[in-house]
Amino acid sequence: MSHQHLEALDVAAIREEFPILQREFDGQQVVYLDNAATTQTPDPVVDAMSDYYRESNANVHRGIHHLSQEASNAYETAHDRVAEFINADGREEVVFTKNTTEGENLLAYAWGLNELGPEDEVVLTEMEHHASLVTWQQIAERTGATVRYIRIDEDGRLDMDHAADLIADDTAIVSAAHVSNTLGTVNPVGQLTDLAHDHDALSFIDGAQAVPNRPVDVKAIDADFYAFSGHKMAGPTGIGVLYGKRDLFEELDPFLYGGGMIRKVTFEDSTWGDLPWKFEPGTPQIAEAVGLHAAVDWLEDIGLERIQAHEEELAAYAYDRLAAEDDVELYGPDGSDRGGLVSFNLDGVHAHDLTSIMNDHTIAVRAGDHCTQPLHDKLGVPASTRASFYVYNTREEIDKLVDALDDARQLFA
Repeated sequence: MSHQHLEALDVAAIREEFPILQREFDGQQVVYLDNAATTQTPDPVVDAMSDYYRESNANVHRGIHHLSQEASNAYETAHDRVAEFINADGREEVVFTKNTTEGENLLAYAWGLNELGPEDEVVLTEMEHHASLVTWQQIAERTGATVRYIRIDEDGRLDMDHAADLIADDTAIVSAAHVSNTLGTVNPVGQLTDLAHDHDALSFIDGAQAVPNRPVDVKAIDADFYAFSGHKMAGPTGIGVLYGKRDLFEELDPFLYGGGMIRKVTFEDSTWGDLPWKFEPGTPQIAEAVGLHAAVDWLEDIGLERIQAHEEELAAYAYDRLAAEDDVELYGPDGSDRGGLVSFNLDGVHAHDLTSIMNDHTIAVRAGDHCTQPLHDKLGVPASTRASFYVYNTREEIDKLVDALDDARQLFA
């Protein structure tokens, strides 16, 4: 996508909405480069949640008093706002979960356990997050289904010829990450969905690393199900979204049971309520839904295309700076073709040691397998260091990251 026509972000003004970025440890200001794990939360989101607790706190769908009506309206309106944000056909297609992982599990238990059998195949990619890989692996063990994996090439991109061979008439579902949380690869999820539909299979897309930083249109992708998390898109923890096409959601039985998701209950039987409430039992994440609504408003006020352009520019800059270091190994596509993160290793220094040294400089990065152990096995490394960027990050912060490598070299020389 060309971003040349877009006005650059006023990053300094954006940073003012994040007091945490002004924090100092040992006299050094925080450099927060762990956004793929969780983003920071701007004042308007915190204020929206605080206002809810101060002024409208009540349970939803359970009372006719004023406060309950206000809370219910706020909770329902949040569904409407998220539906608009991803171009879904209304609140019926937006189920609130705790996070992307729960969205994946909801589908796997509500659909997978009931529909999969020994003759079925589940197709994943080699870059899947454990939320997808482990979940479908366990469901396959219970149902007798087979899990297959689309290969990645040497550049960390999907081998789409292999995908076309693998996705066949015995494929029941294709589950793929929109953007890899380790490689930064932006996958052709529309093509994967088309391949799935060509064989009457479903598609599930893990959008945890995509929705926060680029425009996502679920109709354009045509995914049957799409999940993402609030805490990776400037929203609160404890809330995620599972989008599903309405006709498919209507066919599914609930994954969890209890109050708030029923239509009629007798001592002998129960029937389920309307969408999306039949998938949201018990007291839901009301304040978090208010916060997610505010986060969506905040992101759209800035503009998702501008956020994407900023992230891609930072990723390209970080990739180029690290690639210029002879003792740094980078993973995934080159800097001109990736989401807003870079995973790498410094020769002779374990990722955990490097991250500790970065912390001495008050630079927050992630070390480990990033919930992609099989991918790291394929890469032939036990762990990597990941720097991930968001709307409030700067080139100067990346410069500090690269400069801190010298300390690691001296310590482990």
